Amino acid sequence: MKKTFLILLLVSGYVIAFGQVKTDSVLYKKLSAMFKEDQKWRIESAKLYNHQKSEYDRETVDKNWSIADSTNEAEAKRILNKYGFPGYSLVGQSGSSKFWAIVQHCDDNVAFQQKVLLLMKKEVDRKNASGENYAYLTDRVLTNLNQKQLYGTQGIYDPKTKKWAPLPIKDAAHVEARRKALGMISLKQYIADTNAAN
Repeated sequence: MKKTFLILLLVSGYVIAFGQVKTDSVLYKKLSAMFKEDQKWRIESAKLYNHQKSEYDRETVDKNWSIADSTNEAEAKRILNKYGFPGYSLVGQSGSSKFWAIVQHCDDNVAFQQKVLLLMKKEVDRKNASGENYAYLTDRVLTNLNQKQLYGTQGIYDPKTKKWAPLPIKDAAHVEARRKALGMISLKQYIADTNAAN
């Protein structure tokens, strides 16, 4: 009986150690707070842009948006240096996506985005991070460098036609294959969904 119990404990320990079932709740809470601040000022900005009621004026929104992005970028650098790209095993799918979203908004530091992209690729290959998020960050970096994107995630809205369309795509003939490889919906469906949401 004792021997059986000991084996169960060892197996349980093995699952926790190698399957990394337990996530870092402190880091997850930090990422959640960072993401909340990231979204707050973007939401308030959208309200003002759409002539909706906001508790803040444009100057306050823009100032706090800039502060939030700068603070989040500095903290994201510390997290990356300590943990690498935080994947599912460390902070769950939600926490990992929150970190990615914050990095997406570090457009003033493309070198940092590129560094994150390299580390994120390793986690995507291990099925420990989102392939779709990886595609978005890849395209974000490429468009920030004034290069053609690969997955068609970045686009522009034409106020005249009221339609969204992707920015130029490199090797567009194979974009659907690239998207499929990362578990993404077709570009045609993505464009339709984006326009339906506008």
